[in-house]
Amino acid sequence: MQKRRLGNSNLEVSAIGLGCMGMSHGYGPPADKTEMMALIRSAVDQGVTFFDTAEVYGPWTNEALVGEALAPVRGQVVIATKFGFKLSADGKQEGLDSRPEHIKQVAEASLKRLKTDVIDLFYQHRVDPDVPIEDVAGAVKELIQAGKVRHFGLSEAGAKTIRRAHAVQPVTALQSEYSLWWREPEKEILPTLEELGIGFVPFSPLGKGFLTGKLPDASQLDKNDFRNTLPRFTPEARTANQVFVELLGSVAARKKVTPAQLALAWVLARKPWMVPIPGTTKPHRLEENLGAARVELTADEVRDLTDAAAKLTAQGARYPEALEKLTGR
Repeated sequence: MQKRRLGNSNLEVSAIGLGCMGMSHGYGPPADKTEMMALIRSAVDQGVTFFDTAEVYGPWTNEALVGEALAPVRGQVVIATKFGFKLSADGKQEGLDSRPEHIKQVAEASLKRLKTDVIDLFYQHRVDPDVPIEDVAGAVKELIQAGKVRHFGLSEAGAKTIRRAHAVQPVTALQSEYSLWWREPEKEILPTLEELGIGFVPFSPLGKGFLTGKLPDASQLDKNDFRNTLPRFTPEARTANQVFVELLGSVAARKKVTPAQLALAWVLARKPWMVPIPGTTKPHRLEENLGAARVELTADEVRDLTDAAAKLTAQGARYPEALEKLTGR
């Protein structure tokens, strides 16, 4: 597995990371813990050194899973987690909370769950409009000075917020959604990151599974699968959006790779400081996804695929309006 550096930082990680959310959260019932422990350790064996979790995944259980799975190899891997949501005692989300004192409380709790004495990359999960980003960056700066955090990250933040945060504490990475069917970051975000020397960690690089062409019919998704709430995943939208799967399928067939591998290879080819974090609960999908790092695309192939996708329009918003309001601030 090749390595990549996130922006101008000294944080070097595998070219493809592993998003662990879906093992505990978001796509229906949590997967079997023993199987997920084995999956995470298999990822390490296959060269993955970058693992993504968050306190809100589960909540709390995903961090505990990742911490236990990676404890034997802690010195070989980079663990990213996130703060920024207010959770009730029983784990219900009650809005955002990025007050400095709360950030520090979350850090202490995350360190325990992750079975580690330092968080490699600590992201603000969503921008909190009630707390100046300078205060957020200052709190993480103090955690870095205390040796409890190594790097500061933001998730789904807007360009102005990124600049303001970076002026207080250098931002190592921005994590936001990016894929062949969601290219909004290309307008303002990617130029800002390139200018400031910040790495980019695309989540959902496979369009929450849609771009693989293997997603079950909507009626087969678990009733608690959060994709059921997304406008882009209604039956009508899925039918219309099949054009993206067809495009990937036709090009992938010529390259003798899978659509998922092509979609990930496209992301990798966009910038050398991009590190996608596809998630999975299946060993064969993990192996398939990691195989994307070996797919070589020529400049012409990247341009042709980019141009062809640009002529397609994805139907349906990526989030319901209430969730969309939490992004791009």
